[in-house]
Amino acid sequence: MTHWPHGKRAAAAITFDMDADCLIHIAAEDGWRRQYPVSMGRYGPTVAIPRILETYRRLGLKQSFFIPGWCIETYPQAVEMILKDGHEIGCHGWIHENPLNRSPAEQSEDLDKCLDTFDRIVGQRPRGYRAPVYQVTNDTPRLLAEKGFVYDSSMMADDEPYIMECEGHTLVEVPPHWGIDDWPPFAHYEEIGYMMQVRGPTEGLAPFFEEFEIAVELGGLWHAVWHPFLTGRRARWYVVEKWLEDALDRGDIWFATLGEIADHTLARHAQGAVRVETLPYYTGRQV
Repeated sequence: MTHWPHGKRAAAAITFDMDADCLIHIAAEDGWRRQYPVSMGRYGPTVAIPRILETYRRLGLKQSFFIPGWCIETYPQAVEMILKDGHEIGCHGWIHENPLNRSPAEQSEDLDKCLDTFDRIVGQRPRGYRAPVYQVTNDTPRLLAEKGFVYDSSMMADDEPYIMECEGHTLVEVPPHWGIDDWPPFAHYEEIGYMMQVRGPTEGLAPFFEEFEIAVELGGLWHAVWHPFLTGRRARWYVVEKWLEDALDRGDIWFATLGEIADHTLARHAQGAVRVETLPYYTGRQV
């Protein structure tokens, strides 16, 4: 028997990390001079986001976007468009800084800076967080819980949403993995050390759709971790749009925001129906 709302067979979510050009600024001191990668990043909020939102409006979808604080301040028009259509915006660091390179105090400062930006521009605080490059330290879950976050989407300890108990705090984890991330098939970005063999739209997206079919067959959750300047490109999004139409026509999939999925997970946790992981895993070197 399914546990998803409305008797749906499975759940699905498309999440977009709107990194824009912050990637080149954090990667290189002279990133501001590198016009090609800056332009590639800007494609996300200026061209891809309107295209994605138009599809969502037409199909009646509400989904989740994770945006660094710097990008919220730099591209407020894209943020306004996302909010106007009723989508969720989660936190994705300040300027895509790697938490592993930040002390606990610096991580806390980065989060506070993001929360201030959400207060001023978004008008509400984020419930969800996705760590830049998925890098969560021993301190990150505790800091997130202390600052009022409900869920994270960076850890990879399960196929399905689970609970993280961390130093007296509880967080929902909506786990990603690299098989549902569009970086491997589409990212070709020498300046930040990614030189993937770029796949054609159909070939590159096929693994995501295969993951979806298996999740549906097993009654689980499928969600994608995509980037507007990658999967939001014209030909790739055309393939996604046709697939989305077919997926919605099935009628048995609950398309939801990660916030809605986190709330559902918390309700199931109250019934003892969700697996629990205790963090941190280790408190010292293991060799």
